[in-house]
Amino acid sequence: MSLENKLNITDQVALAKAEEKISKQKARQLFDSGDIAKVEVGTFAGLAFIHAYLFEDIYDFAGKIRTVNIAKGNFRFAPLMYLQPSLAHIDTMPQSTVDEIIEKYVEMNIAHPFREGNGRATRLWLDLMLKTETQQVVNWNLVDKEDYLSAMQRSVVKDIEIKVLLKQALTDQINDRALFMKGIDVSYYYEGYSEFKTEEL
Repeated sequence: MSLENKLNITDQVALAKAEEKISKQKARQLFDSGDIAKVEVGTFAGLAFIHAYLFEDIYDFAGKIRTVNIAKGNFRFAPLMYLQPSLAHIDTMPQSTVDEIIEKYVEMNIAHPFREGNGRATRLWLDLMLKTETQQVVNWNLVDKEDYLSAMQRSVVKDIEIKVLLKQALTDQINDRALFMKGIDVSYYYEGYSEFKTEEL
């Protein structure tokens, strides 16, 4: 059963392909148009802007707080009743050091504010915080998929692993277009999307 979408696609595989293609085109546009500079850094409003930008052509819920409880495996993300207070709290968290930024990122991952597309939008949000506050971004090509996913799973209890993993992949090439495009591809690959290359769309 596929998610309700603006493209009226009912087949899950077809929807995944269309979602990947369209949202990667939008990610490229976000960078090339300079719209990325409009994102409010480190706030839920900024994350909602990114999410809406990527997914508004596909889903009505793009950029909107989810209205259902969701879980991945045996982990339940923030229950609806705590979601708004949780997002308000995350907005006030400090973001001046790499450690603080990753802690904030971990909290946003636990909140998981959207119905779909959280990881992809939140990794962009993370990089924007790093870029603005520390003049660095993550070179996602250096972050192994399995290492990343297991570190994120464990970050709910202890965030040391994800901090080590991301810190060793930091680069000061903050405006490198090729790095950004490859980073989008890696980010999508983490979620099982690898049909298209962002650079070629």
